[in-house]
Amino acid sequence: MIEHIERLLKSRIGLDAESIGRSVIERAVRQRMNAIGQPAIEHYWTTLSGSPREQQALVEAVVVPETWFFRYPESFNALAGLALERLAQLGGSRPLRLISLPCSSGEEPYSIAMALLDAGLAPSQFHIDALDVSDKVLELARRGLYGRNSFRGQPLDFRQRHFHEQAGGFLLDARVRACVSLRTGNLLDPGLFAGQAPYDFIFCRNLLIYFDRPTQVRVLESLKRQLHKGGTLFIGPAEASLASQSGLQAIGRQQTFAFCLAPARPVPPQAPQPSAPRLRPPPVARPIAPARPRSQPSAIAPVVPVVPATRADDAWQTVAELANAGRTEQAWQRCQEHLQTHGPSAEAYYWLGLLSDVQNNVEQACAYYRKAIYLDPQHREALTHLAAHLQAQGDPNAAQRLYRRAQTPEVGKRD
Repeated sequence: MIEHIERLLKSRIGLDAESIGRSVIERAVRQRMNAIGQPAIEHYWTTLSGSPREQQALVEAVVVPETWFFRYPESFNALAGLALERLAQLGGSRPLRLISLPCSSGEEPYSIAMALLDAGLAPSQFHIDALDVSDKVLELARRGLYGRNSFRGQPLDFRQRHFHEQAGGFLLDARVRACVSLRTGNLLDPGLFAGQAPYDFIFCRNLLIYFDRPTQVRVLESLKRQLHKGGTLFIGPAEASLASQSGLQAIGRQQTFAFCLAPARPVPPQAPQPSAPRLRPPPVARPIAPARPRSQPSAIAPVVPVVPATRADDAWQTVAELANAGRTEQAWQRCQEHLQTHGPSAEAYYWLGLLSDVQNNVEQACAYYRKAIYLDPQHREALTHLAAHLQAQGDPNAAQRLYRRAQTPEVGKRD
């Protein structure tokens, strides 16, 4: 039955079960079965398949917000300057249109609002839409009350300007909240943007990594259609190579993960390709032992088995956390230090390949993936990411060979 539930979640919110692991979905299912008093999964499936309300409850059990204010601060610094340029181009003809999706519990869209207000824009000069599939997290966003976990890793002077400390946390100023319209929305809904004007700025970060390749392409095409000519799309650091392969062009500002519409060019054939690099660090205060480090996106928090962590696990956990925080140079340095101390390893070269992808250095990324495969001929992630690049470069035969190697347990030949 769990396979049926996985397919339902994929059809409803585009979730690729492999991206988070079956254990996450199984835990959410058990949680919902206990909540409604159904001990048999067969009976739960009958209820779930016929109840939109229970489907939404399961979505909210799977989707756990993990975000904070001004995550990837370089993006917001860039936004402030780009917004002023865009307003000058429009000559006051209309307000700027921005959207954040998924907006989770509101930290991202409210960070957008604070960045624009601090840049000198008046509330009448912009408007922000914020969408999420979860009614539960949207209610948290509407309250605007945040604990200390929402303030991490950067100077907190904005908190003095825009929040009021009170019992239970920090309450966001009503002036900031008024700049954002919160509503339920699903990117897989074909009518989501029906009748909507294009946006000048779209924030869709750390979501695509949870979709399979066809869904990633479909969602990116939808976002491109909704992006105003001359507008900017902000994505997550692990999604940069996917954006480049989809006809988007980096704006050339480091650590912003910002893209614009590129001049028209043929889109590579959409043969089976892997998802964008997943840089998922484990949940805080839990030891890890994943075979391949992956990052935790803003909307879904994975469950990691409690097993003794090794020193190597700690090293790649640190690299994942640095990369996920946008500190690519420090993550790169950690990989180099590991190579100098411990010698060549497939994991070090794999991570250097991912970090090269984040910087849009395709040639360098391919070289590192090849080194990882040389040391570990069955390194699945390195095989699939190298295959994606070969497919985009017009070598589908070589790409398919690597895909087949990644999908089989037998050790293949070294490329």
